[in-house]
Amino acid sequence: MGEFFSHVFHFVAGLKWDAWAIVGFAAQVMFFMRFFMQWLASEKEKRSVVPVSFWYFSVLGGILLLFYAVVRRDPVFIAGQAGGLLIYARNLHLIHKGKSASSG
Repeated sequence: MGEFFSHVFHFVAGLKWDAWAIVGFAAQVMFFMRFFMQWLASEKEKRSVVPVSFWYFSVLGGILLLFYAVVRRDPVFIAGQAGGLLIYARNLHLIHKGKSASSG
C-alpha cells in the first residue's frame, strides 16, 4: 500500500503546477459546488430542486474554465465553456425576470 501512495505522490508532484492550474482547480471547485448545493436543496425539499445558487456557481466556474481554456489554447474546451456560459446566463436572466414579474 505504501508503494501505491509513493507512486501517486510522484505522479502528482511531477505534474505542471502553475497559477493557471490553480485557476483550473478553483473552476472545478465551482462546478462541484453547484452539484453540492443542488443536492442539499433537494434533500431539504425531499424532491429534485435546482436552486439559483446552482446557476451562479455554473457562471463562476464557466468563466474560470473559459479563461483556463483560452490560456491553454484549447478550441474545443473554449467552445464548450462559451456555449455553457450563454445557457447559465440565460437561466439566471429568466429566474430574475420571473421574480420581478411576480413581485410587481
